[in-house]
Amino acid sequence: MTSLSKFTQASISIVIVVAALVYGKAFLIPLIFAFIFWILIRRMKETLNRIRAIDKYVPNWIKNIFLTVVIFSSMYFLVSIISSNIARMIGRFDVYQHNFNELVLKINQTFGIEFDVFLRNTDVRMILSNLIQPIVTVLTSTVGNVFLVLIYMLFLFLEETNFNSKLRLVFTTEENHHRISGILRELEDSISDYLGVKTFVSFITGALSAIALSIIGVDAPVFWGLIIFLLNYIPTVGSLVATLFPVAFCLLQFPDLTPAILTLVIVGIIQVIVGNVVEPKLVGNSMNLSALVTILALSLWGVIWGITGMILSVPITVIMVIIFSKFEQTKGIAIMLSDKGELKG
Repeated sequence: MTSLSKFTQASISIVIVVAALVYGKAFLIPLIFAFIFWILIRRMKETLNRIRAIDKYVPNWIKNIFLTVVIFSSMYFLVSIISSNIARMIGRFDVYQHNFNELVLKINQTFGIEFDVFLRNTDVRMILSNLIQPIVTVLTSTVGNVFLVLIYMLFLFLEETNFNSKLRLVFTTEENHHRISGILRELEDSISDYLGVKTFVSFITGALSAIALSIIGVDAPVFWGLIIFLLNYIPTVGSLVATLFPVAFCLLQFPDLTPAILTLVIVGIIQVIVGNVVEPKLVGNSMNLSALVTILALSLWGVIWGITGMILSVPITVIMVIIFSKFEQTKGIAIMLSDKGELKG
C-alpha cells in the first residue's frame, strides 16, 4: 500500500470519526457521563466496603442505588441553588442598570472620556443575559440528559456482574486476560483519580472565592462560587473565564471600579495558587499529558461537543493515551501525546 493511499484512508477515517462524534453527541455524551458516574460509584463502593459491616451485610445493589441517589441529589441541589440565584439577579436588573450608568458617568468625569453614546446603546439586561446564557444552556442540557444517563447506568450495573466472565471467554489465555484487565483497571484508576483531585481542587477554589466575594459584597457569592467550581473542570481556559465572570458582574453591580479590581486580584490569586501550586502536587504526573496536547484537546473537543466537550477533554485524552500505549502500532502516538514521552507499564 502506497503512502498516499494510507494517508487517504487515514483522512477518510478521521472525517468519519469526527462526523460520528458530532452527529452522535446526543447518544455519546450521556453514555460517557454514565460511564464516568459508574466508575465513581465503583470507587466510592470500595471506600464504603472498608467498613466491615457494610461490606458484609449491605447488598451491592443497595450500595449502587444509595450512591446514585447521593450523586444526583447533589447535582439537583447545585442546580437549584444556581437557578434560584439567577432568578434573584434577574429581579435586580433595574438596580444594575442604574449602578452601571453611575459607573460610566464616573469614568467619564474622572478620565474625561465621552461615554454618552456608549451609555445610550448599552443594555445591562443584555450584558447580564450574555453572562448567564451559557450557564443556563449547560444546566438545561444536563437536566435533559439525566434520565438517559440513569438508564445507561442501570445497564452498566447489570452488566458489571458478568463482565469479568465475558472477558475470560473472549480472551482465553491468562496473559491476554490479565493484559486487558490491567488496561481497564488503569483506565478506571486514572479517571477516578483525576476527577477526585479535580473535584477537590475546584471545591477549594470555589469556596475560597465565594468567601472573598462575600467579604467584597458581591451579590450571590455562593452562586459565583459554584460557577467557579464548575468552570474549573475545564482545563486552563475554565479558570480564566471563572475569574472574569464575577469581575464583569461587579461592573454591573457597583457604581465604581474598586470591587471589580479587588475581585480580579483576589480571585485571580486564589486561582493561581490553587491551580499552579496545590493541584500539581496532588495530581503529580498521573495524567501524563503535555501542556500543548491539553490545549489542543480542549479546543478540539470544544469544537465538537461545546462546553461539555471541554469538560470531558482531559479524561477522553487520558483514555486515548492509555489505550494507545498498550499496542505497538499506536505506541508512538501515545508517546507524542504524553508529557515527557514516558509511558506507564
